[in-house]
Amino acid sequence: MSLDRVKNIILVLSGKGGVGKSSITTQLALSLSLAGHAVGVLDIDLTGPSLPRFFGIENEKIKQAPDGWVPVQVHQAQKLAPRSSSSSTKTTESSTTNGSSSSSSSSGGGGGGGEEQQQQHTIGSLHAMSLGFLLASRSTAIVWRGPKKTAMIRQFLSDVNWPAIDYLLVDTPPGTSDEHISVVETLLKKTNPLTASSSSSSSSSSSSSSFTPRLAGAVLVTTPQAVATADVRKEINFCAKTGVPVIGVVENMSGFVCPCCRVATNLFSKGGGEVMASEFGLSFLGGVPVDRMWGLLVEEGRRPVYEEEEEEMQGGEQDAQDDDDDDDDDDDGSVDGVEAERVEVGDKHADALLVDKYRDCELFPIFEKIARQVTEIVEGNMATVVDPHAVRMT
Repeated sequence: MSLDRVKNIILVLSGKGGVGKSSITTQLALSLSLAGHAVGVLDIDLTGPSLPRFFGIENEKIKQAPDGWVPVQVHQAQKLAPRSSSSSTKTTESSTTNGSSSSSSSSGGGGGGGEEQQQQHTIGSLHAMSLGFLLASRSTAIVWRGPKKTAMIRQFLSDVNWPAIDYLLVDTPPGTSDEHISVVETLLKKTNPLTASSSSSSSSSSSSSSFTPRLAGAVLVTTPQAVATADVRKEINFCAKTGVPVIGVVENMSGFVCPCCRVATNLFSKGGGEVMASEFGLSFLGGVPVDRMWGLLVEEGRRPVYEEEEEEMQGGEQDAQDDDDDDDDDDDGSVDGVEAERVEVGDKHADALLVDKYRDCELFPIFEKIARQVTEIVEGNMATVVDPHAVRMT
């Protein structure tokens, strides 16, 4: 069975489309990896498989092995170089308070106990599987009826040869229809929800071991406005009817921080997800604001640099003047100093891993906390089993 080496399976659900489930799944996967866990991501949004694009691996293809499909490796377990940018200070401080991160950093290979060695960060491996890897291009449409979707999901859950995985995140489409029913029915047959999870910080040393996979629960994603929370309530009802425990609720798009003045604006109101979680007795994992730099990281591969706009406004005119004064027949095609600077930054970090760049994103400390809560709830068997009668009354 393809899930033999998977310890915990987490569904990422929402009854509403457009709330950012794939973005939440991607950042949760990166944060769990940065905490030292081996992570897998399964994309069952068959008509809109976007995870290959989020991870920057759209051009990768699935390989066939005797034991089944081999998932695409986003990155392997390794030790990241110390972060040298001054903008990383606050993120580093928050990550050092994470027990998983600090313990995994100290357990990595290599000697030396200087300050630079302490800043090195050991991460877990990350693998992904998606229908997007099997399509000819990004624009290829999937026009399948329910039985075809069901067969594809069951094949994903039985024919993918996952390596040793601590957490397998399943990114789902919106709603409570064929895909959700198929994945839950299959997982309930293949997993043991009563099996307690052991500590998973050293999974790489037990790659040959077999686990009894466990459907640990679901992370529900919503946005703050009432029209979104109303649909997510239906997803809570789905979890109650199918017996899937709920790990917690994440409120996405919870405000927008202006990159110029750093003032937060609640574009879609705020607090709706937290209120809904409280009504049903669920854990509220946190609110995630809109971050323009996260979008640039995904779309262009640019390492997040904050307060960049102000620096460019102040330095752009001086850069242009310097180019005129020191013109040595450069043919770089830049119109001004700002464009040239952006090209240089992009080239400098072109080879850096996505997970390394993500450490400079202001959303990382938020997801570091969310990932820590998720692991504590899963490891402690504290996910909430929702009472169907309570859902009906609400």
